Amino acid sequence: MRSYLLSRLVQTALVVFLSLTAVFFLVRLGGDPVLLFLPMDIQAKDVNEFRQRLGFNDPLAFQYGRFVTAAARGDFGESLRYKRDALRLVLERLPATFTLAAAALLLTFCLAIPIGVISATQRGSMLDYLGMGGAVLGQAIPGFWLGLMLIYLFSVRLGWLPTGGTGGAAHYLMPSVVLAAFYAARMARLTRSAVLETLNEDYVLTARAKGLTEVAVVAKHTLKNSAIPIVTLAGLETGQLLGGAVITETIFAWPGVGRLTVQALLNRDFPVVLAAVFVISVTYTLINFLVDLLYGWLDPRTRREVGA
Repeated sequence: MRSYLLSRLVQTALVVFLSLTAVFFLVRLGGDPVLLFLPMDIQAKDVNEFRQRLGFNDPLAFQYGRFVTAAARGDFGESLRYKRDALRLVLERLPATFTLAAAALLLTFCLAIPIGVISATQRGSMLDYLGMGGAVLGQAIPGFWLGLMLIYLFSVRLGWLPTGGTGGAAHYLMPSVVLAAFYAARMARLTRSAVLETLNEDYVLTARAKGLTEVAVVAKHTLKNSAIPIVTLAGLETGQLLGGAVITETIFAWPGVGRLTVQALLNRDFPVVLAAVFVISVTYTLINFLVDLLYGWLDPRTRREVGA
């Protein structure tokens, strides 16, 4: 177990390091951030002075070495736009992203698991066709289009829900639906496939032969043994919900990490972009690590493999 945890820790550090390295070089392909923050009529000597103060006059390799050294201490520099510590700025936006992702994940589970189970147990019926038809539709509709249509219908036309921002439960409804639509559709299809495969196992047939009801068979024998692929997808989707809410947060003016990252990219605010990538990478890898540990509870065979 100790060697497994150590290897996972090394993998996590490697993923974070490679992510930051890739973003460090990619964001510099967009142009000189100094020219973005200075007025058009500024003199050349002032531009050079400002660039020198920010360290952009140094060779790229030297900038990278300085960045890696500082990042190891959790120092990503000061935001060029907000004049504040970049990592602290990202961490302040993290709770808003977490709460939105949690609402979307809860909605995903509440919709996807029942639809997948019902579609599997009622295979070939009208309920199966409706459930899987809705899942295909959920995967096909672009998130930005769905968000705009919901705003137009429920905010502009009906006036039932706020167009954006944070607040009470009403503010969470449309963003969480937009975020959950695609992931719930994918999870419903996977749940159906996993349950269908498990329903043909010998232990399920034995449970039915003992006279157990279909509800008991599904709840006690089928779902738990179908949970490995579902948990795997849930872990991946949780990480994607945290890092992939960029469009949804932008559409609904949600003050989370995704919207902050978009604004930082548009403004070439490199320290904020790098801090956001660091936070998202760490969160994503930790979630997948927890999913790996959950495998041991769901399937003792994986726990023995880890212990070995």
